Amino acid sequence: MAHEQEKDSQQLAPSAHDAPKPPKHPILIIVMGVAGTGKTTLARELQRRLDMAYIEGDELHPKANIDKMSAGIPLTDADREPWLQLIRTTAERIVAEQQQQQEADPAFARRPGALITCSALRRYYRDILRGTYDPARDREKSPRLPGHLDPPPEPHTLPTYFVYIKGEKDLLMDRISKREGHYMKPGMLDSQLATLESPEGEEGVVVVPLDASTEEQADIALRELNALLPEPL
Repeated sequence: MAHEQEKDSQQLAPSAHDAPKPPKHPILIIVMGVAGTGKTTLARELQRRLDMAYIEGDELHPKANIDKMSAGIPLTDADREPWLQLIRTTAERIVAEQQQQQEADPAFARRPGALITCSALRRYYRDILRGTYDPARDREKSPRLPGHLDPPPEPHTLPTYFVYIKGEKDLLMDRISKREGHYMKPGMLDSQLATLESPEGEEGVVVVPLDASTEEQADIALRELNALLPEPL
């Protein structure tokens, strides 16, 4: 009898294969590049494959920034800094909400983290997005975000990776000139290219070519990201 009870309990016990997998660590993936690189198109393809929360970074610009760009006036660092901080803190808020969902529902299966588009032209812009640099903390004149949006003191809790779309000016200009209804004007490409500090060689950056198809870009990005990450996407 005891042997039969033991056998029955073994049959009822869940196997290691059936046990729920531990949740993956959240990450932030930023698809970056100058205007005309197709950041949104690639980000949407990555979103489709990864099932991650997606944010169009340009939609977080304040109206004053959009008005300047619509008038062909390049943004300054002072214009961009609050926007970059808002992108970071928005991603952190999304991850916090996902963690609450995971606690409430163990079956929550969406890949934790966020996927965001952003030009991220300069190294220190990318450091703001990484959560490792806070201009409001380091320069008194920089505008501060409201207290409830201040970034947490431990940026490693949301490690950040960049997918840089790299292309030649002629192709970029051709693509921008064909876009309709976008506030970024062709004449602003020179300003963006002059501001761009290539992220190549920085930690957590992968590069995809502009002239590849969206599917090829996504394949390259996922392969290279998986090579960097401690766990597969």
